[in-house]
Amino acid sequence: MDGLIARNLHPVLMRQITVLGSCGAYPEPGRACSGFLVEWDGFRVVLDLGYATLPRLLAHCPDGAVDAIVITHEHPDHCIDLHGLFRMHLYGEKRDRTLPLYCTPGVLDRLGALEPEVDLRTVFTVHELPGTYRVGPFELSALLLPHYVPNAGVRLQTDEFALAYTGDTGPDPLLAELGRNTDLYIVEATDRAGERQQQHRNLLTAEEAGYWAAQAGARRLMLTHFWPGNNRETAAAAARSTFDGEVLTADEDLVVRLGPS
Repeated sequence: MDGLIARNLHPVLMRQITVLGSCGAYPEPGRACSGFLVEWDGFRVVLDLGYATLPRLLAHCPDGAVDAIVITHEHPDHCIDLHGLFRMHLYGEKRDRTLPLYCTPGVLDRLGALEPEVDLRTVFTVHELPGTYRVGPFELSALLLPHYVPNAGVRLQTDEFALAYTGDTGPDPLLAELGRNTDLYIVEATDRAGERQQQHRNLLTAEEAGYWAAQAGARRLMLTHFWPGNNRETAAAAARSTFDGEVLTADEDLVVRLGPS
C-alpha cells in the first residue's frame, strides 16, 4: 500500500511546526534556507523549500510523502529544493496521485528551466497564488506582498488556530491583515545592511517584523530569513522593542507546538 495512504489511515494526532531552514540568500554551515513543515492531525504542509531543506524534510518524511506544498515565490532560497522533491517523485517509487502545489506563477518557470525536457506538472497539481483554497484541515489564503518578484504571504487557518508566514516582504499595511490575530506569525527579519536606506523596500528588519506583528495583534512571533552572519539574539532583542508577545527565532530542527494559546 502506498505510504501516504497507509499513513492517512492511521493519522498521528500531532499539531506542530518544524523549522527546516532559516537563512536568507544562502545557508550558513549546518543550516538551510527558508522552509517549514506544518503538521496538523496527520496532515503535512510544507512552506517553502530553499537550499538544503530537502534532506531535513526527508528526515521527518522519509518517503517525501507530504500532503501539500506552498512556495511563496521563485527565489531559489525559497524554492530550489522543490526540484529535488520533484525528481524524487518522478524517478522514485511510483505514486498514485500528484502533489498539490500552491505557488506564484514564476516558481514553475524558474524551476522548469532547470530541466525543460520534463514537466513539473507530472508530479504537481498547481494552484496559483494569491488566492484562497481549502487545503486539508486548513483554509489557505494568500496576499501579494512587496518584493523583487511576486511574493505571496500565506495564512493557514482552522476554526481554532491561525498561522501566517510572510515569505519575503518589504513594509506594507497588508502585513497587519495577513497576520491578524494569529497564534503564530512567521516574519522575515533579513536585516540586510543598508536596507532601511533603500528607496523601494523589499525586505524587513527585525524591529519592523516586531512592529508588524504588533499591528496584527499576533500572539507569538517567529523571526526567520536571517542574513548570513547576523546575530540572532540581537535580532530577537530588536523585535522585542516593538512587540510585547513571545519572540522566537527560527532555528533548524526547532519544533513549536501549535494550537490555541
